[in-house]
Amino acid sequence: WDSPFHTACQPGAPAGSARWFLGGRLNVSVNCLDQHVEKSPNRVALIWERDEPGTAVHVTYRELLDMTCRLANTLKKYGIQKGDRVAIYMSVSPLSVAAMLACARIGAVHTVVFAGFSAESLAGRILDSGCKAVITYNQGVRGGRTIELKTTVDEAVKNCPSIKHVFVAQRTDNKVQMGDRDIPLEEEMTKADSVCPPESMDSEDMLFMLYTSGSTGKPKGIVHTQAGYLLYAALTHKYVFDYQQGDVFGCVADIGWITGHSYVVYGPLCNGATSVLFESTPVYPDPGRYWEVVQRLKINQFYGAPTAIRLLLNYGEEWVKKYDRSSLKVLGSVGEPINKEAWQWFYQVVGEGRCTLVDTWWQTETGGICIAPRPSEEKAEIIPAMAMRPFFGIVPMLMDENGEVIEGNDVSGALCIAQPWPGMARTIYGDHQRFIDAYFKAYPGYYFTGDGAYRSQKGYYQITGRMDDIINISGHRLGTAEIEDAMADHPEVPETAVVGYPHRIKGEGAFAFIVLKEQMAHVDHIKEELKTIVASKIAKYAVPDHILVVKRLPKTRSGKIMRRLLRKVVTEQSSNMGDVTTLDDPSVVKEILDAYQKYKEKSSS
Repeated sequence: WDSPFHTACQPGAPAGSARWFLGGRLNVSVNCLDQHVEKSPNRVALIWERDEPGTAVHVTYRELLDMTCRLANTLKKYGIQKGDRVAIYMSVSPLSVAAMLACARIGAVHTVVFAGFSAESLAGRILDSGCKAVITYNQGVRGGRTIELKTTVDEAVKNCPSIKHVFVAQRTDNKVQMGDRDIPLEEEMTKADSVCPPESMDSEDMLFMLYTSGSTGKPKGIVHTQAGYLLYAALTHKYVFDYQQGDVFGCVADIGWITGHSYVVYGPLCNGATSVLFESTPVYPDPGRYWEVVQRLKINQFYGAPTAIRLLLNYGEEWVKKYDRSSLKVLGSVGEPINKEAWQWFYQVVGEGRCTLVDTWWQTETGGICIAPRPSEEKAEIIPAMAMRPFFGIVPMLMDENGEVIEGNDVSGALCIAQPWPGMARTIYGDHQRFIDAYFKAYPGYYFTGDGAYRSQKGYYQITGRMDDIINISGHRLGTAEIEDAMADHPEVPETAVVGYPHRIKGEGAFAFIVLKEQMAHVDHIKEELKTIVASKIAKYAVPDHILVVKRLPKTRSGKIMRRLLRKVVTEQSSNMGDVTTLDDPSVVKEILDAYQKYKEKSSS
């Protein structure tokens, strides 16, 4: 590239930057493993915090390289070649990380599918990408429960003629049915050579694909390539979190999401870091799990999702204060805009008011963090619940409805990015036109993020929510996230989701779904208080017309609230709910429909 990014990749560049082979060719696994094994083979690469409490497994860089090479040679033995696609359907573990790196080593393209997705979702992704093999476990373990991974894979591959082999590793001692195309992975790896020469890759060869939901409902395979992606993941990991050699980096995301790719695997390993793999849940065996792990593993940077923070906030401070968190230096938030109450709790209670808290904004498509409070000048101000500052090379723009750039500060608009950056997605697999339509058509010459943002008087950025979560009440444009944020200030209301619905007079009205801390008797009183809060925080026109109390909200497994389903409920299209397989628990839909019916009957009477 003819850009400042290129210089970071030159021979003799600082450690942690991508190492290039002759003619600009490289191999990501060499950057993540071999370069560190040469210098410090016994440095710990991964600490696997297994589901079973207190059973951490440490894996050194030398051990991870050995595991990766044996796995890579096993794939080659069974006909996997450069350019072939391989699906990985595994829970978080050193072996699943080795599977990703083994694909990278031989030039195969991995597509990790979150190990909670249904057989149908897995099959759809295999078919779309034309995978030749699946790597899986006999079973998964999460929150004390056993998850049938191999059974799901069997169900999925029935209708996938491209699959030649299923590599099955053992996470539990339970036996599973093994068929003709099934290969016991660890058995094969013990026979394999522990040296596997890395394939020489071009900087723009495909590294991996990751499926993300699109507005049409059909998931899109986002494509990331070698050099730019790795460089961007490594630099953002180093500078946003101020990662220092010797720190223990704890990103609790699953490898099935982009956060796990960039900040559990590729970014930290390229930087020679020690990365924590968290297999469990925040509330198993109790709501102190995260903080017990922080104490035991002496975690220095902790990166998690607002949804988990809001969940834990419900259980009170004692679960946090029970454990020593003095090792923590930086806290990070990812996945959705964090509301002020959760931000304050995370900062004051978890971080004791002494840790930097970075609210990071980015997407599967951006490859790494684009807007975050750090890096910045030392001790520069951080404003709660605001992503604030663009990363190096990121040029954000706000656009109005007519596609014109909005100048100046204290303004809101559609968030676009004005120039390319190394970590950006290159295409949607097999459908480049869809890529162009989704990201470059709305505002020609700009990448459209799909998010709205506010630029403050000081020029800082705050994400106001998806543009498709914007409602228009009596001609006032309003992000539903704004109303949610206001209502979240109520001490009895940990979670809210607001959607628009057609209103006879105002065009659109706001309909709020709320979860209460305890099923209170004085619900009507709380509803009135919420209306007052919204009126005082935003404006009277923003007050929801309806507030419905539900036990829980419909969420995907990564914790995103599926507002699309709530819109269907309030617009009475419940017969056409679309794909609900990505929900953490699909039974929540009936629960909400029943609550809505009761609410409607009560209102009409």
